[in-house]
Amino acid sequence: MTTEGALYRLMAWLSPAYPVGAFTHSHGLEWAIECGWVRDRAALIDWLEQLLTAGSGWNDAVFFAHAHGAGGDGARLAAIAELARANAPARERQVETLAQGTAFRLISENAWPADVLAALPADVAYPVAVGALAAAHDVPLRAALTAYLHGFAANLVSAAQRLVPLGQTDAQRAIAALMPVVETAAGRAAALDPAADPFAALGGATLVSDLCAMRHETQYTRLFRT
Repeated sequence: MTTEGALYRLMAWLSPAYPVGAFTHSHGLEWAIECGWVRDRAALIDWLEQLLTAGSGWNDAVFFAHAHGAGGDGARLAAIAELARANAPARERQVETLAQGTAFRLISENAWPADVLAALPADVAYPVAVGALAAAHDVPLRAALTAYLHGFAANLVSAAQRLVPLGQTDAQRAIAALMPVVETAAGRAAALDPAADPFAALGGATLVSDLCAMRHETQYTRLFRT
């Protein structure tokens, strides 16, 4: 059961006000919009659904679930963090996850301290950092995953608002449409065996999104870091 305290923590950690710099990243979406592949709400929903089902969003959920299930085991967390770092398919994707994860760890050490934070690498992937802290604060995995994946989708919807451009109503309609996708992905990841090798659950079929992240690095005019 998710208590009020757990809910409050999730709202704090995954709020846009938590200063991890998420607003500066487009996850390669900026290149996709430049190419005309994402030009309206329907295309954006489809793009994000694929990421959450069979792309980077799903892989983040896998790392999150395993970090949560590590139970503060420093050696296991280090191995999960190393795999998450190596799993980034593009330099900018690695910059994105490590920058946000490291910022999350540093801020949380002061605002929401837990011994597990000292067991994390100096530069740690975002889902690993959040998953480990959620477990340390007894935040249930399923609720934490749902909140994390909602934040993943909402940040990219926010990026699309500035780039497509997309109106506020269409942005909220996109987030509403993605609710069952987020719930399904969270449920799948929560059902993983925490003692198993996380590599077995990783995978992706969103090559175009990965290529967008690579091409964004040299995009002539851009608003976002990634």
